[in-house]
Amino acid sequence: MAGLQVVQDLRTLLRYADFRKLFTVRLVSQCGDGLFQAGLATLFFFNPENLATAGAVAAAFTVLLLPFTVVGPFVGPLLDRWRRRQVLLVGNAVRVLLAGALAILMATLGVGPAVYVLALVTLGVNRFLLAALSAGLPRVVPREQLLIANSLTPTLGAVSAVVGAAVGFALGLVMRQGPALDAAALTGAALFFVAAALLALRLGRDRLGPERSRMRSTTWAQVGRDVGATLTEMVDGARYLIARGTPGAGLGVMAGHRFLYGLNFIALILISRNLLVDPANASAGLAMFGLLVGISFAGNGLAIILTPAARRLVSPARWVLVCLGIGALSQVVLATAPVQWVIAAAALLLGFSVQGAKIAVDTIVHRDTHDNVRGRAFALYDVLYNAAFVGAAALAAAVLPDTGYSRATFAALGAVYLLLVLAYRRVPTAPQPAIER
Repeated sequence: MAGLQVVQDLRTLLRYADFRKLFTVRLVSQCGDGLFQAGLATLFFFNPENLATAGAVAAAFTVLLLPFTVVGPFVGPLLDRWRRRQVLLVGNAVRVLLAGALAILMATLGVGPAVYVLALVTLGVNRFLLAALSAGLPRVVPREQLLIANSLTPTLGAVSAVVGAAVGFALGLVMRQGPALDAAALTGAALFFVAAALLALRLGRDRLGPERSRMRSTTWAQVGRDVGATLTEMVDGARYLIARGTPGAGLGVMAGHRFLYGLNFIALILISRNLLVDPANASAGLAMFGLLVGISFAGNGLAIILTPAARRLVSPARWVLVCLGIGALSQVVLATAPVQWVIAAAALLLGFSVQGAKIAVDTIVHRDTHDNVRGRAFALYDVLYNAAFVGAAALAAAVLPDTGYSRATFAALGAVYLLLVLAYRRVPTAPQPAIER
């Protein structure tokens, strides 16, 4: 019945023409993301020439995410001033050029500093695009359908990314490992980015907002003034969210949950590579990681199904508490034994917990934040999202062994989940009045 409800909910959303257009851009864009990121995962974590250690994996995540944590605050003011449709168009077009340049470099010179720099820039543009997709969503669906939209679109986008990663895996089955395979994967990703840019043109220039009163000229001089005013505006945005209460608390609980998930994700990489298979067999480690991540995605799918059904029984804030409790349960399960079926069960529970809480928090932030501040809200969301993972990576390097399994660490994480539950229960469920900025 719940599965049928998801189908019905999706059909309801697809009745709105502009939602269909935005949803299509998301699916195509994130499919290209999956193809692109699958290559990076192999390069950083499952390279046969390198052994994976807790410190090395943590350092790789820090390199990938720390720059975006620093740059992230500058996204919000621009999303509140620039046409978000144009952001989707230009951003995907820029990624076409970056992926093409990477493909040429991989086919000719191989991996080097330029490859890492271009990969980082490409991922940075991706974070910008995801923020624009989220900020534009309330403009294409009615308010009463927002929870359903938040339940389905981000996770189906993630499913599309998995499909893209599967395409990359299929390329590996028919081509030899080496620069040619890397170049082929990047070229394929570039084709998806081209399609996403063209599909964005089907939306009206002003359809995704912001309101005209917030738009500014896009001359370089104006961009310079926008960047110069960013920190002040971000502080104003943060004060607004805190004054409103519910969206600020939602972002806080999301950051805490992301921190706990980050520790688990790094542990899962190490467990897949060094504990459940022969550490010298990188291919077997990658296959094991793919299996466990797939199980975690199944948990995401359950959250997609059950979260819309649960909205008839509990509020989004209450659902956050339920999901945090399931997160605590996942850590208790994981601490019992370092065997595959236990780790798989914990991955399923954690996948449900993460996705269910994210859907609810997205809904709270969308619902209780004025459109003029929504871009900054999701830019802050993005900064906290990445900063929490960077913090998790730093802690993982200190507390996790190279096998990735530490019973004491997982028990402690379960206790932190319970503390989050106690803290979030004290948050009012209705937003407080605040000046719209």
